[in-house]
Amino acid sequence: MADQNEQQQGQGAETAPPEAKSNKRGIALVVVVVVVLVALFFYWRSTFTEDTDDAQVDGNLYQVSSRVSGQVVHVDVDEEQMVHAGDPIMEIDPKDYQVALEQAEANLADAQAQAQQALVNVPITGTNVRTSVSTTTSDVASSEASVAQAEAQAQAAKAQVDQARALAQKAQIDVDRYTPLVAKDVISKQQFDQAVATAAADQAALDAADRTARAQQQAVQMMRARLAQAQSQALQSKKNGPEQVKAQQAQANAAEASVQQAQARVDQAKLNLSYTKVVAPITGIVSRKSVVVGANLSVGQSLMTIVPLEDLWVTANFKETQLKEMKVGQAVEISVDALGGRKFHGHVAQIGGATGSSLSLFPPENATGNYVKVVQRIPVRINFDNLNDENKDHALRIGMSVEPVVRVKQ
Repeated sequence: MADQNEQQQGQGAETAPPEAKSNKRGIALVVVVVVVLVALFFYWRSTFTEDTDDAQVDGNLYQVSSRVSGQVVHVDVDEEQMVHAGDPIMEIDPKDYQVALEQAEANLADAQAQAQQALVNVPITGTNVRTSVSTTTSDVASSEASVAQAEAQAQAAKAQVDQARALAQKAQIDVDRYTPLVAKDVISKQQFDQAVATAAADQAALDAADRTARAQQQAVQMMRARLAQAQSQALQSKKNGPEQVKAQQAQANAAEASVQQAQARVDQAKLNLSYTKVVAPITGIVSRKSVVVGANLSVGQSLMTIVPLEDLWVTANFKETQLKEMKVGQAVEISVDALGGRKFHGHVAQIGGATGSSLSLFPPENATGNYVKVVQRIPVRINFDNLNDENKDHALRIGMSVEPVVRVKQ
């Protein structure tokens, strides 16, 4: 029976149609081609590219905070609302800061007026100093002339004293000579009396001349004292004059510095007033909004978080065994899971300086001797090449899972 069955099967195979044989060979060929293509794909993928599924979209979260204190009078955004850079977010009551600005501007005007006055006084002081120097110099010359005149008058008075003394002496000699003669009636009584009167007059003239000489000598001393005073004033004017100009210039400089300080306070007041209107620093979506109308804010208080939609990149954690051929600048194709595998293009921007485990809050401690080797992962930053063109609809979000494929070989 077995032999009969084998004979029947052999006969059936010999009698199979040629189309069935051809189909079997075609299917086998297709399977072989598919296997070869798959093998080539995996060979090309493992040789020329590196990929990972441990990657996500990353970006800087902007914490919006208050730069001045005050009460919130208006809030312009809601949770999960999209805002553009420069859009108003909220406003703090500006009245106090407007008053502070007006006060600062008033102080600036006062400082400017004082600076202008001090600046004008600089040339005035210089003129006064030059006039004082000139005046004291003239006083010295005048005093010198007065001293010379007084000395000349003193000399003349001394000469008059000498002359009066000589006359008085002659008159006294005549009296002494006429006295015995009048007693003997050699001369007349009238002649003797005349000689006595002349002697008395000459003595009085001598006394007057002597007093005049002494007065003239005192006048010389007084003129010399005035000359010394004028010389002292002239020396003081020449010495202190430049210092007075410098002092006035220093006051002008100090007044100008006060103007700059007042201007700085005005600028600060303007800044504080501008800070009462908070605007979005970037384009993004509002999250974690905690500010409401009527809230009293302090400086640095967090108001909300803005999640950016434009300044994005990818952080991919590649195994350390995948980094041998990876370099900065290599092209990357990025597939986004949440967008149905939508493709984006970028390049390797940076390769991390340490593994993820080393940067964790509690890094592993392998000093116990129970070391188990584990393949580590190192973060790699991938920047988008044409994000504005490829992400016009702002579909990318921070935290989305992506699969980057890095072309490590050409």
